[in-house]
Amino acid sequence: MEQQAADVFLATRTALSQASALAVQYSFSILGALILLVIGWTLAGFVSRWAYEGLSRIHGIDETLARFFTNVVRYALLILVFITVLGQFGVQTASIIAALGAAGLAIGLALQGTLQNIAAGIMLLILRPFRVGEYIETSSVAGTVREIGLFATELRTGDGLYRLAPNSTLWNTPITNFSREPTRREELKISVAHEDDIDLAMERLMGLARADSRVLTSPAPSVFIDSLGDGAMSVTLRYWAKTGDWWLVSRDMVKRVKLAFDKKPVADADASDAAPPKKSNGGATAEKPTQTRQ
Repeated sequence: MEQQAADVFLATRTALSQASALAVQYSFSILGALILLVIGWTLAGFVSRWAYEGLSRIHGIDETLARFFTNVVRYALLILVFITVLGQFGVQTASIIAALGAAGLAIGLALQGTLQNIAAGIMLLILRPFRVGEYIETSSVAGTVREIGLFATELRTGDGLYRLAPNSTLWNTPITNFSREPTRREELKISVAHEDDIDLAMERLMGLARADSRVLTSPAPSVFIDSLGDGAMSVTLRYWAKTGDWWLVSRDMVKRVKLAFDKKPVADADASDAAPPKKSNGGATAEKPTQTRQ
């Protein structure tokens, strides 16, 4: 009986001695891990802020792209700190790194379409084929850009509808940006009969272009015969306007050309000036011209 009590006492004493040794050993590991976590968290925040400030100073770097790269740097440092902390407790970090790599590969394969949109979003933010507020058109979507995200781009269509386009669909197709260039050209074509005064028609078109202050003088407007048909000629008025004025100028010019040629056809315009007066009984009387409309 006394021998059993002695064995129990000895086993308890041994267990307490081992526990105290483990406590001392792991207390230093826990303290070191806490210190590493604090230092790593502070360092990650400092480096991320430094990276954000540096990227913000670079011309052409979008706010979204700067924040994205900043978060990538921050979380990469935190993962490195976490793996270092596990090494303090004797965990084999090589196996953890291999497991994280395999998990990242599996997630990448599962989210292939999403990662493709992210990659396309990064390229769109770097190359900047369009910006917020510009009107673009692709083979599948058209509208005014409202926001460029990492996954998708928000647009507002011409009829006031909201449209969300995945970035991969915008990156893999030609993009027409109607707002990027400061000026834009417009062409207006009319048909003039062969028997009409072509010089007068061209002069009238040029006068309408020059009369509008919104039409740019450089490049100067031009009028030319575009093609010849069986019964008529195609005359083209070509002019440039500021991109912000282009729509209104083009609509107004169509209306002015229509009114100008309706009120004063080129067949009989200035016909009274061309017809010489006839003298009768010593007085001059103007002969009424024959009017012919197109």
